[in-house]
Amino acid sequence: MTTLDMTPGAQIPRTDAGPQTAVTQALSSAAYRDGEIGQFATDVTDVTAKKGRFALFRPNVGEAFSKALISRALGGDRKPLVPSFGVDTRQVVEHCLAAEELRHARDRQLSTVSVVTGLLFLPGTLIWLGAFQLRAWLKRDNTRGADTYGALALIATAVLAAVLLLRPPADGVLGIYLRITMLAPVLGWYLARRIVERSAKDLRGRWQDLVEGTAVAATVAKAVPRDDLDKKANDLRDKLGRLDAEQETNIHHYAGPKGILGAGRRWGEWRLADTLHPAEGHVDFRAFHPWDLVRRISAHLKGLGVSHVANSGIPDVAIKQWVVFDVSETADEISRPAGADMDGERMRDFAVQGLADKQTFPGGPRHYLATQFITHDGKLVITFTVTVTLLANVLSISVAGYALGPVKGVFFDKPKDKEKTIAKTVKFWEERTVKLPLIDNDEVVRQAVRAPFHRMPGLLGWLGGGLGLPEPFGLRHAWVATAWNNRSMVDNALNASVPVLNAVHTATLEFLQEHDLDADRFFKNRTSIIKSEAQGSRPYKVDQFDAG
Repeated sequence: MTTLDMTPGAQIPRTDAGPQTAVTQALSSAAYRDGEIGQFATDVTDVTAKKGRFALFRPNVGEAFSKALISRALGGDRKPLVPSFGVDTRQVVEHCLAAEELRHARDRQLSTVSVVTGLLFLPGTLIWLGAFQLRAWLKRDNTRGADTYGALALIATAVLAAVLLLRPPADGVLGIYLRITMLAPVLGWYLARRIVERSAKDLRGRWQDLVEGTAVAATVAKAVPRDDLDKKANDLRDKLGRLDAEQETNIHHYAGPKGILGAGRRWGEWRLADTLHPAEGHVDFRAFHPWDLVRRISAHLKGLGVSHVANSGIPDVAIKQWVVFDVSETADEISRPAGADMDGERMRDFAVQGLADKQTFPGGPRHYLATQFITHDGKLVITFTVTVTLLANVLSISVAGYALGPVKGVFFDKPKDKEKTIAKTVKFWEERTVKLPLIDNDEVVRQAVRAPFHRMPGLLGWLGGGLGLPEPFGLRHAWVATAWNNRSMVDNALNASVPVLNAVHTATLEFLQEHDLDADRFFKNRTSIIKSEAQGSRPYKVDQFDAG
């Protein structure tokens, strides 16, 4: 997978995202969505909807999602992100930036309308806003009869506007001002409605295209420096580059029953262990380090993509050397080590090799050889880890399987027409569905009052609320659904385990024989037993340790 070079040609959409296109685009679509964040938080379950001080300033899903993700991914002294396998994290963040810029362009137009027709006629504007604030407050708290009382508030305001127009309480210039003070906001509403409708159609079109799989360019013009002195653009480009580097880290974290963060829970484990004995005719065997065996196993695993039978090689096999730290199941952040052993977000190769050779019985980070497959257009991530341990002349090789299912279904929802079910006029005992306008009066007012504050996101968050993201945060694992509800995904995970085990066992036997070890005496028999177990393997929760 290639990365995006943020030069002036950076606005070309990346269509080479490999096997992870579907999930990346589904997550990206959230940046362009509308709707209430309360329902979104309920559907996703792992985010929290933060209430603001005024319902009129509340953000919709796309506004809240974009702001939360940009702040979390590109913020200043932020915590490290959990790697998101099967997702192009940078592309999702770029879509959030692009959606935010589209909204800012809309907000600049709305701000002009608000100043001319709202601020200059502030008394009338405040009266209209008070009515809409009451309406929004009633709807937010689901008060019974909210629509009725809200309508009454608007009717009362309209009556007041008519009274001022026909019989203003003053003469002269002040009288003229009073006549139009409540009419000017109505004109502003009309102009704002046209701007809001045009923007909503554009954003919904992008949402639809992304969910359906159409390539949509994430134009991030402010990440393209105009010159060498453009500090903001260079800073944003560097932060986006850090996202790419962070996703390629080889430092990972095991959170107990949650499994490896970003790779999912452990669903199966196979172990091969026995005492090392010299082969017949040899007094001793050739000494070796665990890393030597790891390299041999890695070479065999790389061959899984090739097969003597046409179209039977496993595509997109990724072999990685991981360093895994333990964290508690309830940890709300992760950290990565610093020092000479690190090269940015990655541990240097010599340090990884040293860790593999070092016995970790006293504790500390461990070396895992990971084999990863991304299938179902990125919806399923299958990972197998191999650990090699030498203790007291006993060689132990463990293979564990992890599965990370698709993200929550709400991210794959397409935009729907707004509808309402009402009783028929004549046959009142029957119901009919009517199509509602894409943009209603409440939405126009909401966006118009938020627009002047678009350069002050912190204040907007205080006024209207937002979304809280789960920690430790990673785009994929935070919102993942189980893979075992999909038979095809279960079959893929189980079927992939057999060739992986076969490659590990074949490499081990070859290695033992080359080092004058008795492979026939124990390992071949035990390998056969494990292969038999793999034939009938079923997914189970390895890390759910039952005491009974």
